[in-house]
Parts: sequence; structure tokens; C-alpha cells
Amino acid sequence: MNATLKRWVLWPFNIMYKLCPVSETKLLFVLKTGHRLNLKNPKTFNEKLQWIKLFDRNERKPQCVDKYTVRNFIKERGCGEILNSLLWQGFDPKDIPFDNLPEKFVIKVTHGQGMNIICKNKAALDKKKTVKILKKWLRTKYLPCYGEWFYGVIRPRIIIEKFLGDENDQEPIDYKIFCFNGEPKLIDVHTGRFIDHKRNFYDLEWNVIKGVGIKYPTDENEVVPKPDELDLMLEYARRLSKPFIHVRVDLYIVNNKVYFGELTFTNGAGFDKVYPKEFDIKLGSYIDIKSYVD
Repeated sequence: MNATLKRWVLWPFNIMYKLCPVSETKLLFVLKTGHRLNLKNPKTFNEKLQWIKLFDRNERKPQCVDKYTVRNFIKERGCGEILNSLLWQGFDPKDIPFDNLPEKFVIKVTHGQGMNIICKNKAALDKKKTVKILKKWLRTKYLPCYGEWFYGVIRPRIIIEKFLGDENDQEPIDYKIFCFNGEPKLIDVHTGRFIDHKRNFYDLEWNVIKGVGIKYPTDENEVVPKPDELDLMLEYARRLSKPFIHVRVDLYIVNNKVYFGELTFTNGAGFDKVYPKEFDIKLGSYIDIKSYVD
């Protein structure tokens, strides 16, 4: 379903969310997952993500999901050294100083997911097309019905960062560390995201967690070597996740240096299939909301 059609289909849900967010969330959850949503006694990971969207109004979240303002949060948490180099930032893509940029760079819109332009050869970049795409992306708004209220609160802008890749210009491995009440519990590792996308879940001792997954299938034959920087990454994840009930901390390693990727509070908006059911319940058990419910 293309973006325009999706917006038309979900338009009634956006209205319903404004009138009664709890009822709309329950209805959309059933349609998306095929299961009823228990908000009084949530047990699964996806159920608790819905609870978090509705009732956890941590004021830091808007800052932390914006790809520019999150940089200040990273510095405040004593992790400024893992930030990628910022080459430019601004609100109008026509102001981008293309002539002053290096051969390789990455352009991002700060409120979007997947709104990235990876440039490995500036001479081949269609600048007019790039400006047009960025203008369109800046106008894109999140669907209210998904309940991720923290996206788009801060005015979106464009940032340009240094390209991170190895000597073959391959994008680095993506380490997504699932943290609960300030403690990492497991790591979702993605490789070849733009060519041959594969993933696996690992525990903190770097053992593959077999037979589990979220949305996309895993490949237990594609085992990534344990990174030398694992303990350092886990320490960064602890520092960054401390203020939140739950957050996924995404990190990269390039030339033996850890880099920050992003913070995600509601993986897949809490609608992605988690399998098997036991894994969904186990992840849910890590999210402690008792003190908030009581």
C-alpha cells in the first residue's frame, strides 16, 4: 500500500484517536495483530508498547527521536564521543552547500524513518532531485492513529553527516540493543540492510537466541563475530536508556569506534509480529510498569 492510499485508509482512525485514543488503539491493535489488547494487565511486549504510547509521557522523548536535538541528549548523558560528525543542518534544502561537502555523506530528515540519502559519489548526485525529495520529506507527518505522539513535535530539519562505512563502502553492522529500565537485555543485529538483509538476536554473552524474531525472519547460519567493543556498547546503552521505561539503542562500529544511530521507544509502533508467543511474553516481562499502574 502506497503512502497516499494508506493515509486515506487510516484517516477515520486518526479522527477516532483524537476523540478516544484508548478505544482507537484497541481497535487498531486487533486489526494489525489479530489479538485483543489488554491494557489493564498487559503481558506481551506489544501490549506493553501500546500502554507506553498511551500513558508514558516522558518529556524527553520528542527531543530523543529527533535526529538533530538528540545530539544534545547524547552529550548530556556523557556520550558525546559516539556522535557522528555533523557537516550541515538547516530547514531549507535549497541552502545545502553541496560544493563544500565531501565526496561521501549522508543526508537525513530529522523526524523520519528511512528518509535518508546515502551519497557515495557527489559528482553523480542529482542535486535538483535531492532538493525536491527533501522538500517532500519535510512535509511528511506521522499518522496520529499510530499513537507515537513524540514524533514530529520538534520542527523537522535536514542534517548532513559524515558517511560511515568500511574500506569497501559497505554500511556498518547495525546493533540494536533492547534496554528495559536502564538495563540492556538482548541485541538485535542487522547486516547487509541494503543488499542482503539478515538479522539475529543475541544475548549479552553473544549467544544466538534461536527460534525467535520480530517481523522479519532470522538466519541462524549468519552469525556475526562477537565485537571487541561489546562491553563498551552495553555501557553506552545503559547510560542512554537510564531515563526510560524501555528504549532500543541503535549503535554502529566503524574502524573499532562506536557510533550512535538512533533511539526507538516503540519498535514497529508495537504492531510487528513477535514470535513465538513465549518470546513476546518474555520481552514484555522486562518492561516494569507496576509502579506506574499502581
